Amino acid sequence: MNTRSPIPFDPAQSQTVKRNAFGEIFHLLKLTGTFYCQSRLKAPWGIAVPAMPDVMTFLVVTRGQCYLRQSSAPDMALAQGDFLLLTAGKAHEVLSDPNCTATPLDQLPVEPVSEVYETLSFGGGGETTQLMYGVMRPDHAASSILMALLPDQLHISRWSQSSTAWLQGTMQFIADEAQEQRPGGEMVITRLADVLVIEAIRTWLNTRGGVESGWVRAVRDPQIGRALVQIHQYPDKDWSVHSLAQAAGMSHSAFSAKFTNLIDMSVKRYLTMWRMHLARDHLLRTTQPISAIAAELGYSSEPTFHRAFKRVFGIPPGAVRRHADRRETDAN
Repeated sequence: MNTRSPIPFDPAQSQTVKRNAFGEIFHLLKLTGTFYCQSRLKAPWGIAVPAMPDVMTFLVVTRGQCYLRQSSAPDMALAQGDFLLLTAGKAHEVLSDPNCTATPLDQLPVEPVSEVYETLSFGGGGETTQLMYGVMRPDHAASSILMALLPDQLHISRWSQSSTAWLQGTMQFIADEAQEQRPGGEMVITRLADVLVIEAIRTWLNTRGGVESGWVRAVRDPQIGRALVQIHQYPDKDWSVHSLAQAAGMSHSAFSAKFTNLIDMSVKRYLTMWRMHLARDHLLRTTQPISAIAAELGYSSEPTFHRAFKRVFGIPPGAVRRHADRRETDAN
């Protein structure tokens, strides 16, 4: 059990609390690259990407322009320097022109460079567009809470001048690493893409779109943000709405109402969901007994832990552990 005590409330530390809350977010956004593709495309061309549940995809236009099409949104024009992060794993099309026909992704003439990096030359003989495309999977179960709170499409169209230079340099470095295939190159590519995505999310957080997100407003709030830090850092504590309100420096009723208004769920529901995502992470990545995981997350009763887990995920924790064991067996 974690025996550390919650940090007493100090209004003078509100700026530090805000930074710590965002630090918790980015600490959990660990990403694993599935593949990356550097594309050189000549109009007319179109690419149909199937739905890929539980992954994020990003697209950077390094030359020319294109259009993104999803059934749930109007066509989006993308120009050189634009960055687009798709967080929901939905099917989409990338096109040189809205009137183009899209070719399924699995029918494209990709050239493998390594296990995680490909190049693609495709299309007619017209204007050239160059894209860097990546597919990434959040590598921490709890991060699914955070990703669900981002918009389906996170579009950065106006990087600062220094950011644009950094972006282009990063893309070139990724391409160079893939071509040279030096030892550790795949790890370098993954880490750079990780940083790229996090920088895009940070940029979004500082735009109007990011500020208007309810959860982001909650993290920025010096009182509710402090409570979120406490929940994230000390999930094993015997939290109640009253004790979290005390940590936030608020009355019970005011804290409960403000938390629910910003997060769009009750304090207890958020706390349970956070604990259960951490539990799922432990079940998938460790061999800890379920009873030990339950205790580590503050549950003195294993049946209570089982019921909470099933309410969140629809299956008991033992089913997740068996899936992890089968996956380990198959890998060996």
